[in-house]
Amino acid sequence: MSTDRLDWDTLRVFRVVAELSSMSAAAARLGESPPTISRKIDELERSIGTQVFLRSTRGVELTDAGKLVLRHALAMAEAADTLHRETARGGELVQGAITIGTGDGLGPYWIAPKLTEFHREYPRVQIKVRVSDEPPDLHAGEADIAIVFQEPRDREIIAHRLGVQHYVGFASKDYLRDHGRPESIFDYHKHRCILHTSYVNQVDRWAPKMSELRKMVDFALITNSGTVIAESCARGGGIAVLPSYMAQIDPRLEPLDLPELAPVRFWITYTERVRRLTHGKLVIDWLMKIFDSHDAVWFSDDFIHPRDYLAKVRQLFPEKRREN
Repeated sequence: MSTDRLDWDTLRVFRVVAELSSMSAAAARLGESPPTISRKIDELERSIGTQVFLRSTRGVELTDAGKLVLRHALAMAEAADTLHRETARGGELVQGAITIGTGDGLGPYWIAPKLTEFHREYPRVQIKVRVSDEPPDLHAGEADIAIVFQEPRDREIIAHRLGVQHYVGFASKDYLRDHGRPESIFDYHKHRCILHTSYVNQVDRWAPKMSELRKMVDFALITNSGTVIAESCARGGGIAVLPSYMAQIDPRLEPLDLPELAPVRFWITYTERVRRLTHGKLVIDWLMKIFDSHDAVWFSDDFIHPRDYLAKVRQLFPEKRREN
């Protein structure tokens, strides 16, 4: 078999299927359809001339050949990571500029704090972050990579689902002390409430109860800035609807003991041109990693209430209790 026939993206899909023992679970993680995942596994088996999975109604199981392929695939992935790190340290091969288009939530609060670590490994790759409520036009060069909240229909745009943002209510401890805690979302009309304008445009993706809530509540503050919402809420401005991960970002924000208001999916998108760039592929892989790492539990399909996450963190790391 010629290595020219190997598709490295297919090997990446194979690794995820092997990890999850399920093509449907791998499809959900990678933002692909189950038939697409199955097709890529079939392509891999044809290219290497052997079966890598035994399929059943319970999922998939690696064959002996599949276990061998997995061992080599993991070694190849590790070698690729090492190559990226070493060439970056040399400052010769991995360099260039990449523009990331994103909203004012994930960009400032999740991506930006991790850029220091990225640049420690890849100091010659320049990252430009373009923050906007509107998704950038990738064909027009408004961005190279975009994180969007609606799956693109353009066949020339490559898209992978990164995860789900779960929206919940937050308030400051001082505000809750002075005004009490709402016992349900229908108590929101008794409180000062804060809303992002983009939520108004996304109402069709919100739970029906959120539509009813919008009719009941006279919002004290409506803004197109996530920073304005977070700061106002943290300083006692009222109850804000924010993504659940803000509980990890800002300890001044107290999550309400209420169900989530909405799950909203989001995708990473880019063109084939960017994927073929060495530094473009590097940034794509890094973004997918920071939304799929062990501390990115906020973006899983299943909602994890911030109170449960914070309680577990404080149990495992008592020093966090003092910090918060």
